[in-house]
Amino acid sequence: MANPVFANLPTTIFEEMSGLARQHGAVNLGQGFPDDPGPEAIRAKAAEAVMHGYNQYPPMAGLPELREAVARHYAQTQGLDFDWASEITITSGATEALAATFLSLIEPGDEVVTFQPLYDAYLPLIRRAGGVPRLVTLSPPHWRFDRAMLEAAFTEKTRFVVLNNPINPAGLVLPEEDLALLAQFCVAHDVIAICDEVWEQVIFAPARHRPLIAFPGMRERCVKIGSAGKMFGLTGWKVGFLCAAPALTHALARAHQFLTFTTPPNLQAAVAWGLDNSADWFARMPLDLARSRDRLAEGLAREGFVSLPTQGTYFLNVDLPASGVAEPDRAFCLRAVTQAGVAAIPVSALYEQDPVTTILRLCLAKADATLDAGIERLARARDLARAQG
Repeated sequence: MANPVFANLPTTIFEEMSGLARQHGAVNLGQGFPDDPGPEAIRAKAAEAVMHGYNQYPPMAGLPELREAVARHYAQTQGLDFDWASEITITSGATEALAATFLSLIEPGDEVVTFQPLYDAYLPLIRRAGGVPRLVTLSPPHWRFDRAMLEAAFTEKTRFVVLNNPINPAGLVLPEEDLALLAQFCVAHDVIAICDEVWEQVIFAPARHRPLIAFPGMRERCVKIGSAGKMFGLTGWKVGFLCAAPALTHALARAHQFLTFTTPPNLQAAVAWGLDNSADWFARMPLDLARSRDRLAEGLAREGFVSLPTQGTYFLNVDLPASGVAEPDRAFCLRAVTQAGVAAIPVSALYEQDPVTTILRLCLAKADATLDAGIERLARARDLARAQG
């Protein structure tokens, strides 16, 4: 009796691998959450707000103080001019923001251009809203798209494009020329861009994030989605931002009110304070993660693994064939977690069709000891694969 979109969906690859990691006592380099507990001052503000603040329903669109802080943050960091009262909605995480966007904007039969590998929530949510995905396949090592790829994907029925930038799992911060090209297609085809930009603060120098909404013709046709969980390494808080022109925001907020209606007020208050008082965190956090990235990449290289460059996100990818692994990524991941005690994500699971089966995704946002243990166990998994191959 279940809706067919959801009836046959498997358990997500993230839950599967994290479950196996718990079952086998494995080091978890799979699911993207950091070992660091997040900024103490922001966590203290949340606790203070629970004990001494308001704990009833906050406004549906979000606390004014948080919406104002989001507008200030984007003005200071990306030069954007959002009106907090008419262009910003607070959601219970970026996934809820995506759901509200798809449900409020997509009409049955609308074609939606997406880029794979992709976040696994996109396709079921698009289909549940009645949309028809049009897939553009990105391939390692560069994960880029070009004019010919967009021309093949865009048709007269295209109404939306979903862009994840920086791209998970590729670790790519899209260059200016790619974004400008996509903006041209959106304007020419009268398409709305839904921009999942949750990794916008997790950028490694010299890469620089440029939001698609800042490109010519995009201000009125772009939905920008952000995540406090990713900004502050507080992934369980699930506080997201929906930013769009007033006409779009009106529809987005109407969907949001019937999904979660609102988001815990103590977390909103703490994030509002954090956005205004965390310059040191925003400067230090990417440097710390870049150091972890380098430690992971150098450790893998010492063991004979070949990793791909990463400019942002929590993730580093390993090229399995270049690293001496003949098994497909999923088979190797299952061997690694069950036999060698380290969990990773097979990137093939993030494709719907014609998957790339040679790339392993590792989470770099871990303590040094966790990374070192993961490297050692990954090498053990490769040895086992060779011995049993």
